[in-house]
Amino acid sequence: MRLRYIDEAQGKGGAEPLLLIHGHGSRIEEYDDLLPHLTPTHRVLVVDLPGSGYSDKPDRAYSLGLYEDTLLGFLDAVGVREARLGGGSLGGNLTLRLGHRFPDRFSRLAAWAPAGAWRPTRWLSDLGKTVGRLAGRLLFWPSVWVQSCYWYEPRWPKRAETLRDAFAYYREVMCRGFSRQYFEVGFDQFRHSHFGYARDIRQPTFLGWGDRDHALDMGRGVRELARLIPRSELRVFAGARHSLANEVPRELARACTEFFARPAT
Repeated sequence: MRLRYIDEAQGKGGAEPLLLIHGHGSRIEEYDDLLPHLTPTHRVLVVDLPGSGYSDKPDRAYSLGLYEDTLLGFLDAVGVREARLGGGSLGGNLTLRLGHRFPDRFSRLAAWAPAGAWRPTRWLSDLGKTVGRLAGRLLFWPSVWVQSCYWYEPRWPKRAETLRDAFAYYREVMCRGFSRQYFEVGFDQFRHSHFGYARDIRQPTFLGWGDRDHALDMGRGVRELARLIPRSELRVFAGARHSLANEVPRELARACTEFFARPAT
């Protein structure tokens, strides 16, 4: 599969690689406002995951495992052996999963509003994937409309504009592969939980949560992860909802940069 990606740093050589992973149904542009605050200190890489953005969208099975392996292959292809990881929602989910799988490759983790901060619900996962395969393109629009109600704090000034851009993007790229990944990856996340292995995540881990983000009991789940992960720290962003990189990019970048710069303990 062809993957669209960016590889950007303001400094001259030697910058620590940081792989940012976008959220569910999203794309590289999710981090447009975050990048300028991170590239002075990091070589930042962002990739459109398969089925998303302007990467290839084959009509095939999609899963968290596929995305993990794709990201590992991407880093190998661009010659990055070790990196820091960061991402929100699905991106936060994959950050924690990859950090647990390969602690020798990923030295520090930053996950905000990570999916998987819940108990697994296998029946819901199986039902959602089946429905998506049978009627994905028909059900995509009502599904994503409901989901979008929880992305941004209603009082965020750019909410309406950002939602218009997102739905225009969906209309542009809509195809069977796109709708299939939307349902299969989205519902695959309900099959898995971080709680079972969180105590084994040994890297320093930053966890972020917007205090208006209560869908799927996110606040409780993130606090539970902060309790379980041995070297974690939790930052709560007042007045923000789920999409922290859009709503509070400067504050999120500052918190992550300070975390990454702190000496390991």
